[in-house]
Amino acid sequence: MTLDSIDKKLINLLQNDSKQTTKQLSLQLNLSVTAVYERIKKLENQDVIKKYVAIINKNKIGKSFLVFCHIKLIQHSKEYVTTFEREVLKLEEVSECFHVSGDYDYILKIYVKDMDQYRDFMVTKLTAIAYIGSTHSTFAIEEVKNTTVIKL
Repeated sequence: MTLDSIDKKLINLLQNDSKQTTKQLSLQLNLSVTAVYERIKKLENQDVIKKYVAIINKNKIGKSFLVFCHIKLIQHSKEYVTTFEREVLKLEEVSECFHVSGDYDYILKIYVKDMDQYRDFMVTKLTAIAYIGSTHSTFAIEEVKNTTVIKL
């Protein structure tokens, strides 16, 4: 799909605040409310806009301890990869999982309350997954930049 300049501006506006009304968006884009509505529907139908979410303050819900866990599988067979991926999807502490190249096979982004909760997670849940050869954990000290916006 080719996005024109108005689509790009609309997407940028929605990424910064998706709760804006079509009227508010129409004023910023110099379009009618109907035109904005139709553009949004088109972007949703073509899966450019996948969903709308609320971004929460992790400190307020007791999940401010951020860990990046690098996983190396025993080997890269289809069975090992599919088993690991199926099982990691079940772990509520894991907010993101990426299959990557390099020294490790996966990088997990994990939110828990504190180091004790992370240790419990590692011992009882993560390392219980079959075919994990090794793990390497890195703990976030300070969040310097964290955005969901992909500027167009």
